[in-house]
Amino acid sequence: MYQNRPAGQTSDEAFLVQRAIGHDAEAFGRLYDMHVNRVYRHVYYRVGNKSDAEDLTQRVFLKAWQAIGRYKKTSSPFVAWLMTISHNLVIDFYRTRKAESYLDVDFIAHDPAPGPERAAEASFEQQRLRRAILQLRGDEQQVVMMRFIEGFEFKEIASLLGKKEGNIRVILHRALVKLRHMLEKENG
Repeated sequence: MYQNRPAGQTSDEAFLVQRAIGHDAEAFGRLYDMHVNRVYRHVYYRVGNKSDAEDLTQRVFLKAWQAIGRYKKTSSPFVAWLMTISHNLVIDFYRTRKAESYLDVDFIAHDPAPGPERAAEASFEQQRLRRAILQLRGDEQQVVMMRFIEGFEFKEIASLLGKKEGNIRVILHRALVKLRHMLEKENG
């Protein structure tokens, strides 16, 4: 039915996007349900604060709803458009908070019942890895975060960044080598 739909976009999603472009709030609500967790993870990793991440995630979808009529089907899936909006909102967020950087925010350990030593150790390791990731070049940082933090497949990342899948694999490999070297250097 939707032969020319963007890579990674299901026919159900394409149908919902079309309905949402026609200002169908229910269809947009279903798109929200499909993508809210992914957008939230994307934003949370960048701001590191639950409250700010929730606020920015809601703003992403509000802006998307307001601009849905300007959405153009391309080779990128609908989620790419949402990620572009979220990226721009995070940049605006940091412009208004110049004193706070990505590295100044707290990270929550995922162990449901960690002891104090384990929680401190996990927090230290997460901060260490986060600092290393944020030292990567723009494309490398983005690919690492999209692949390992946001869970995108290589094909989706390629589509989102307008690159070939092979290029994404090379970028990821180089980024992981750099990360390993940074972390080994830090260890001494």
